[in-house]
Order: sequence, then C-alpha cells, then structure tokens
Amino acid sequence: MSAAKKVLIIGTGLGGLATGLRLSSRGYKVEFVEKYHLPGGRLNLIEKDGFSFDMGPSFFSMSYEFKELFEDCGVPNPLELEELNPLYSVYFENRKTPFLIYKNLEKLAREFETVEPNLKSKTEKYLAAAGKLFHDTEDIVIKRNFNSRLDYLMQLTRVPVKHGPKMFRSMWSELEKNFDSQEVKVIFSLVSFFLGSTPFQTPAVYSLLNYTELKHDGYWNVKGGMYKITEEIVKLLKERGATFNFNTEISELEFNNDKVVAARSKDGRTFHADHIVCNGDAASFRGEVLGRKKFSETKLDKLEWTLAPFTIYLGINKKLNSLYHHNYFLGNNFKEYADNIFKTSVSPQKPYYYVNVRSRSNANSAPAGCDSLFILCPVPDLRFKPDWSDAETLADNIIQDMGQRIGVDLKAHIVTKTILTPKDWEQKFNLYKGSGLGLAHGLNQVGGFRPANKDEEFNNLYYVGASTVPGTGLPIVIISSKLATERILKEDGTL
Repeated sequence: MSAAKKVLIIGTGLGGLATGLRLSSRGYKVEFVEKYHLPGGRLNLIEKDGFSFDMGPSFFSMSYEFKELFEDCGVPNPLELEELNPLYSVYFENRKTPFLIYKNLEKLAREFETVEPNLKSKTEKYLAAAGKLFHDTEDIVIKRNFNSRLDYLMQLTRVPVKHGPKMFRSMWSELEKNFDSQEVKVIFSLVSFFLGSTPFQTPAVYSLLNYTELKHDGYWNVKGGMYKITEEIVKLLKERGATFNFNTEISELEFNNDKVVAARSKDGRTFHADHIVCNGDAASFRGEVLGRKKFSETKLDKLEWTLAPFTIYLGINKKLNSLYHHNYFLGNNFKEYADNIFKTSVSPQKPYYYVNVRSRSNANSAPAGCDSLFILCPVPDLRFKPDWSDAETLADNIIQDMGQRIGVDLKAHIVTKTILTPKDWEQKFNLYKGSGLGLAHGLNQVGGFRPANKDEEFNNLYYVGASTVPGTGLPIVIISSKLATERILKEDGTL
C-alpha cells in the first residue's frame, strides 16, 4: 500500500484483536472502540480481593490455530501453553468419585470398565469416523469464505457422501449407535454445550469435537491464565501503533453510497476509517445499528441462539484438592434437564454446571492456601427468562450442591463472591438477549447460512467473531479473523 489504510474495529474480543493484529502486521493503521472498560470481550478478567478469575473461556482446543496466528503476523508465539491432563473430571449425582477423562484411551477405558466394557475399541472406532469427518470438512466448510448461499451449497457437494447422514441426526443418536452406558454417552455429549446447545439439538456432525478433544489436540490452558491471550495480543498491537478507546459504544454509522465513511459513538465522537470491522454480534449489529428489517428484534428472536451464561466467581480460603482445572457437575435426569433448560422461566432446582479452578494451573490466581473458582451454569436467554431477581437463590443452590458433592462447606470458606446473570452479560458485552455464544449451530445457521462476514450493502464493512463464519470457540474465531482479513486484502487488491 502506498499510504497506510485505516481500519476501525468495533469490539475487542479475540476475533477483533486477531484481525487487528493480522492487518497491522500488513501495514494497516488500526483503531479499536470497545464498550467495556477492558479489552478481550468474553475473554476477560475479574480481579477482586486478591483473587483473579477468567471471566469466560477457561480452556481451548486446536492450539495450532494460535500458532498460525502469530506465524502469520511474523512474531514468536508469546503464549506458554499447558496441556490439561486429565482433560476434565465429571461428577454425577449420587456417585462419590468423579470420572476422569483422559486422551490416553487405556486410562480412559479403566475409568469406565464397570459401566462400558471394551470402551477403548468402541472409542477408537467412534473417533476414527469423527476424525475423517473433521479432516474431510475442515478446508471445505470451516476455513473458507463463501460468496453466497449457493457458493456454500456447491462447496458442500465436495464433502464425501458418507458423512451425509450425520447432518440429519442428532449427536445423541450418534452416541447411542456407538456406546451403551448412559455415563459415557452423557460425557461424550458435553462438547455440545461448548456450542451453547444440547446433544439432542446439535447435529451429529459435531462429533468431530470429540475427535479434537480426545485424539487430535486435547485441551489447553495458558500459563498465567487465559487473559494472557488478550494481554499479549494487545501488547503486540500497541507495538504496531494500534490505539484503543474504551467505554465507547458505537450507535450509528455514516455512509456514502456503498461505503461506510465513519462510525459515531453514543457519547458523540466520530471515528473515520477506510474499513470497518464489527466484532460485535453480526446479526444484532445489522438490526440494532444498521436498522435492517431482516434483523429486527422480532426476526432475531425467532432464530436459534445459544444458551446464556449464569456465572459465579468465588474466592475460597481453602484448597479444594479433589478438583481439577476443569470439572462438570451433573444430575441423573440428563434428557429431561436438556429438554427444559432452553425455555424455562424459572431457575433449575438441581442445576448442571461447570467449575474451573484457575488456581489449580495458575497459583498466582489466589492467595497462598486459597483457590479461585469460576462456576458456569447454562440457563435460558432473556427471551425466556427476563427476570433474574432469583440470582442469589440459584447461586446458593449451586454452591450448596457443589459443597455436598465434594464434602466441603463452601459457604463457610467464601472470601469473595461475584455473580453475573444473562442480563449482566447482555449489558457488558452486547450479547443478544444474554446469549453466551451468539447464534446456535443448527444446519440452517452454519456456513453460508450464518450472517456473512462481508456486509450485504457496504463494501468496506466486515464482521468477525462467534456469530459470523465459521462459528464459536476461541480457535474458530481466530479462523474467523483470517477469513475477514482475506476479505479486506482482496478488496484492496493485495491478496
């Protein structure tokens, strides 16, 4: 480029930060505007009373996508990654000890030898099929841009026909074909919740997530906590001259014919740029900021959205040595719970929840002899449960249930407690109706059926993040940043 072009990125989630890093490494001038007071979006940090907590994501798979990002930008990988082993533990109600989930299939089989004979051979067969699906679709569906829905459908014809049936049956039905015990089926189906859904709504094609966790790459933590990802990328961006504006929410765009020429914030400031990248929700931004009828609240409410997060951050003046980095606490009514969790207007009496012990892998997250806990309970979004006046009651139920399961009076050891309801997540990060991971991943909302990453009307407006292509998850939004960057470079004639 003869003169550096300017890019304005709305939002500082991982997708926006990664896009900014890629573009700044190619000579673009990058400026960010962010509603929250810290960068990172959901990949954020809470510090309170000497404890620190990962606010949202607490692990990831496909670690090689981080390596690709930094290599693409010509910098050494600044992140020290640590593989989780075991991957996680799963506590079932009325079972005293948890199941430990390992990538080592011999060890995994020993965990389940009393409930699922021959688990090693069954899992090898299941993962072999899931692995073929992953590698047969990765470059066709996940790592490419689509110019239209027709283009997407034409690309799907390149996927081997043998994978077709998995598009039309659920993940749960796929698991029932391969395993007998309820425990194994439930545990292997937990990956559907990473998509903000349940295994009864999630297509069987997402069995490929079992392959990524158990065979392909496993799960990883970042030394120093997950927020190190945000901190290190922001550091690199500032070294390249990128600027940041926090507590700044964009409410309006100015345009001239088919180009956006500026963005205006609620506090009256105007930001000019050659390109605009929206790292907010790609669907609700089109409705709320651009005023498009296709993305009106009425029409957005009819789409499938991911479950909302109800999160609790606890500082405990005790070490909970029975817990691992990554833990699930489940009941014995999985199907009934999953069928009701999306649309109930009341808090679950016996909730299912996830617990991350950040201090297990990062000792500086808590004072000596203490632990920092992040608890996430998937709940209905604000379309179905707008009233969260019972937040304290739900939190108390979860804390009491967890304490009983691990044999510790947790309430007696709480030093600090913070609760975030779906309403809080909506207000802090503009998550539509509090949906935790944006649009769901049903077959009518993936690939070319997802809101496009290049705007329909404006040639210099782009989208990146969980609600555009290819979807949700930290490594996936890194891929999203690559796709958005390709769009911009192509527009400028440098790709």
